[in-house]
Amino acid sequence: MPKMIVSIDGVVIKEVQLTKDRTTLGRRPYNDIVIDNLAVSGEHAVLQMMASEVYLEDLNSTNGTYVNGKAVKKQLLQNNDTVEIGKYKIKYINEAANPGYEKTMIIKAGSITAPPQRAEGAPAPASAPELASMAAAIKVLSGAAAGREVPLVKVVTTIGKPGVAVAAITKRPHGFVVAHVEGANKPTLNGAAIGAEPVTLKNGDLLELAGTQMQFVQA
Repeated sequence: MPKMIVSIDGVVIKEVQLTKDRTTLGRRPYNDIVIDNLAVSGEHAVLQMMASEVYLEDLNSTNGTYVNGKAVKKQLLQNNDTVEIGKYKIKYINEAANPGYEKTMIIKAGSITAPPQRAEGAPAPASAPELASMAAAIKVLSGAAAGREVPLVKVVTTIGKPGVAVAAITKRPHGFVVAHVEGANKPTLNGAAIGAEPVTLKNGDLLELAGTQMQFVQA
């Protein structure tokens, strides 16, 4: 599996294996690869995997995306290419092309997020036992999948239909939030449209996305 190794000033800070057809990179917490830095746009770039090939596409970011020192809009990545975003360098490794590369610990895409910034005077983050008790799920109420429950066990869970309407539910220390990711049709929460800014979810909240009704259920 191809992977991306993120470093700054020569220090590796995270490593992400590309396991999905579409992996997003940006500053906002719902991205698969989150880089919490002002030089990185909220939705900066996307990595699209087709068979064993990976294409990098810049999403009209403010500061641009560079591969081996050259600004790119969309480019097929080669093994050992270096993607540069601000001061961050992201090395592309394709083990299929280089089987001798030393294997290191892999962190799956979607499991990485920047630590939340706590304002002065705000309550401290939840402890591990509190986080463990935050069991939640999305229950589908309409459509072909009616009755199905999707457990929210990952840091970021995406729901919806790509190209139509996609929302991301993010697990935070204080609970769960939902935000609109892509698509012309914005999802609704209890009848009100959801934008790109995360909205806190409460037990029993009703979501509607791409014509499908869902309910947020928290234990």
